[in-house]
Amino acid sequence: MRWNKTLQIVGVHCEGEIGKVITGGVINIPGETMLDKMNYINEVDDSLRRLVTMEPRGCLQMTVNLLLPPTRPEAHAGFIVLQSDKAHPMSGSNAICVVTALLELGMVPMQEPITEVVLDMPAGLVTARATCSNGRCVGVSLDMPPSFVEALDVVIETEEFGPIKADVAFGGVYYALVDVDQVGLTIEPKNARKLADFGVTIRNHVNNQFKVKHPLYPEIDKVAYTMFRNRENYPLIQTCTTLPPGRVDRSPCGTGSSANLASLAARGQVEEGSKLVSQSIIGSEFNVQMLGNTLIGNKPAILPRVQGRAWIYSIEQVGVDPDDPMSAGFMLSDTWGEGF
Repeated sequence: MRWNKTLQIVGVHCEGEIGKVITGGVINIPGETMLDKMNYINEVDDSLRRLVTMEPRGCLQMTVNLLLPPTRPEAHAGFIVLQSDKAHPMSGSNAICVVTALLELGMVPMQEPITEVVLDMPAGLVTARATCSNGRCVGVSLDMPPSFVEALDVVIETEEFGPIKADVAFGGVYYALVDVDQVGLTIEPKNARKLADFGVTIRNHVNNQFKVKHPLYPEIDKVAYTMFRNRENYPLIQTCTTLPPGRVDRSPCGTGSSANLASLAARGQVEEGSKLVSQSIIGSEFNVQMLGNTLIGNKPAILPRVQGRAWIYSIEQVGVDPDDPMSAGFMLSDTWGEGF
């Protein structure tokens, strides 16, 4: 066996959503900040992302999180979210996976009953509070980045469904929040393929017709995902985040739940202290709470908290033979959908 690259990867899932963690084999990525490092992956060299997220080593139904030394002294660790389309600045479910791996593998000392872990991410610092018992991380609560609304009830013209209303909000990344009845579907497993395809289509329409730019991080200037939602049973809200090139999030989605909470606050439906439950397409749940209000630039924003669980299920080594013609990875539409 002759590998010219060897990675250690820990398998973790958060409420059903796979969020593997690269714990060894990458010393660092060029850049002064985590945002710079993410931009380097997206704009200069995405070979590592392609290697771990695409076939034959990866698959669509997962994320791989790259652990890095933090760029800010108050953080315990930095990480970047690697997905099939590109690197992303934030993910709640993946932050829960990373915290669980850091603590249960002893990379950050565990203190019972609560361990605080500060994460350095491209979207900013995220503080996690892990509930720990008998050497196990039994739950993780995340103080998410300040979340805010760009616009409510934006009318998006689509060939497929006619005009659709979407709330455009930031919860760590930008979302188009769409009530699912507008596409004639319900949020349940049998509709996952259609929801995935419809969500990517709507996201593309939104980005063509509506422009966003984060007031502090101008490089974050696109809607990343469509989240379908069903608000009929509030305070339980069904959610289904759809990700390019064409799949659905198995977890209730932390950043999407934060964006959704911001939209509810903008509508006057929640206030400081309000709690709700986000439920995924497979029935797993996050507890979501509005901690307070703030400003991001000149935009009113809220402070969300998201709580969920993760489990480690594997430790593996991934390598690349120098003669392997498929080290760059590939996609096929039979599983990845037609959105790539």
